[in-house]
Amino acid sequence: MEYIQDKLKHVSSYMSKLLRKKFGRGPESCYAAINNRYLVFYIRGFISPMEEVLLQEKRSKSVTSARRTIITSTVEELKGVIQVTFDIEVGSFYHDWNFPNNSGVIIAALQHDEQRFVQETRGEEESVDIEKLEAEVNRISGLVQKVPNETTVHRISPTIYVVLRIGILIPIEKALIAKGFEKELLFTKDELEKAHFHRSGQFEQIFRRQVNDIFVDWNLKEDKGLMCFVLKS
Repeated sequence: MEYIQDKLKHVSSYMSKLLRKKFGRGPESCYAAINNRYLVFYIRGFISPMEEVLLQEKRSKSVTSARRTIITSTVEELKGVIQVTFDIEVGSFYHDWNFPNNSGVIIAALQHDEQRFVQETRGEEESVDIEKLEAEVNRISGLVQKVPNETTVHRISPTIYVVLRIGILIPIEKALIAKGFEKELLFTKDELEKAHFHRSGQFEQIFRRQVNDIFVDWNLKEDKGLMCFVLKS
């Protein structure tokens, strides 16, 4: 376990340096956690002076758009480091930001079935009813668009849970993507889904702990969505 923790410290340090290189400043903290499906970077204190001005002027879409472009190039550099460090293939990346909390996540989807990164449970996951969590995610998803064809919960650490949703796009969304309106669709889904998950979800009752952050991102081409819950320590 200590060997894995050393590797996590290495990649989280590399991530901080990479963000500093791309944005001109690094985050206040970057915590990495891994299981057999996902490597999650939880990032705090990462808003540049220019972004802060834009956010004050209510131009969060401009900040989100610029970040998405820069992060896309950043994770391509990160991909090779993850693969070499953990001797594992990386598929797609997901990322999302909570500007009011000054926090964010970057998640690498891992491509293997080996049980190399099983976390010590210490009984934490027994307090979370996974079926209730999946049902609540499905309920909110149904309010916004449709109930996913498949919903799977992945416990990354005692304070981080990732939820994979497959089959979430409705026909009109697929038509908009086909006509090149992917960026507009992402902005709309981001605002709508986050509002519902934050306001209407009963997640603190399910986790029995305070939920500090809820992050959402999508792979529209593969009709997948990834959620990340960060709980209070």
